[in-house]
Amino acid sequence: MSHYYESNDLKRFGQIGKHQKELADKFFDWYGAATNTESALTKREKQLIGLAVAHAIQCPYCIDAFTQSCLETGSDPTQMTEAIHVASAVRGGASLVHGVQFLNSLEKVGA
Repeated sequence: MSHYYESNDLKRFGQIGKHQKELADKFFDWYGAATNTESALTKREKQLIGLAVAHAIQCPYCIDAFTQSCLETGSDPTQMTEAIHVASAVRGGASLVHGVQFLNSLEKVGA
């Protein structure tokens, strides 16, 4: 059965520059510097952040890639799961805080 997101497509990501190589090269340089370079954060920490964000934005390609890179940089499944829960809690809180708009709307109509 074919799916919209095919895991093998992740291997083709490097081909994204087929029609605009210069822009793709700039993206991949930036992406590599942001996610793979040790600086204030370790590569392991950056991969955990990537995994958490991948879940928050619901990108199956990113989930696959960051799951693998988290394992390669020394994270264990418990740490990875905790990172996912942090991202999920933040996303849930961001939705819930918009309930204040609901309260404001109720107050405007006197309900």
